Amino acid sequence: MSSAPEDRSGVRIFPPLIYLGGLFLGFLLHWRLPLPIVPAVLVGPLRLLGAFCLVAGLALDIWAVATFRRAGTTPHPAGPATALVVGGPYRFTRNPMYLGLVFITAGLALLTNALWPLILLPIVIVIVRRAVIDREEHYLTAKFGEEYLRYKARVRRWL
Repeated sequence: MSSAPEDRSGVRIFPPLIYLGGLFLGFLLHWRLPLPIVPAVLVGPLRLLGAFCLVAGLALDIWAVATFRRAGTTPHPAGPATALVVGGPYRFTRNPMYLGLVFITAGLALLTNALWPLILLPIVIVIVRRAVIDREEHYLTAKFGEEYLRYKARVRRWL
């Protein structure tokens, strides 16, 4: 008795948890070994930039999730894709939700003048790439074939 292959990407970790883990570790390091981005006298403009990044990241994530919902598919990376979403923010980046989380992470680090979360952010991005994006791309290629490969050829992974 054989069963049909499961229609899932194989992503095992919910991506926001990876970003939260990096933030948690970054703020823990900042608490134990403070490493500010700028001296205290320059923190005002840094906080303004942080607020901008935070709002931009939230807006991008909301736009991306809304685009998925309008297409009738799940934004959860472990769920089955019922449509290939190429509109909205997906016209500019194949991973707007993860890019939004990068902006949110950077915004929180800038708002708090904490360098550690920014130092750890590239590691978080590599983990997301290998543990999530690579699996998603393999799944989408298998599910949507040439249509996904054409999309992948014209739209960058990040920006």
